[in-house]
Amino acid sequence: MYEFHQKVLFKHCDPAGIVFFPRYYEMVNDCVEAFFADVLDWPFEAMHGAGAVPTRAIDTEFLAPSRHGDALVLEMRITALGRTSCGYGIVARCAGQTRFTHRATLVNVDAAGRPNAWPARVAATLEQVKDPT
Repeated sequence: MYEFHQKVLFKHCDPAGIVFFPRYYEMVNDCVEAFFADVLDWPFEAMHGAGAVPTRAIDTEFLAPSRHGDALVLEMRITALGRTSCGYGIVARCAGQTRFTHRATLVNVDAAGRPNAWPARVAATLEQVKDPT
């Protein structure tokens, strides 16, 4: 499991003082980008230009609101691995309470946007960290 810590900032909140739901997707993307850099040693700035990892599918449940100042922990797991894609799940918690769950599939694509096999070292690491359940 990979952990990404995110303090809820003023910029994340709507006038009611809770996280505006599209901002959660920015947090998720920040978590994924950090995972690629920290775990896969394949940062987005090195990947982009020659390819990308766009989202093919996404499913999110918002279970409780988050407020300005909350300290979220996004727990990310790789749940599936294919030749050109991977599934992942994120559970975001704060003070023991689940705030949202998120599942998505990423596809590795080349510069033309066509599915492309994971680089061998990236595939090996993804397989290594994949959740066995």
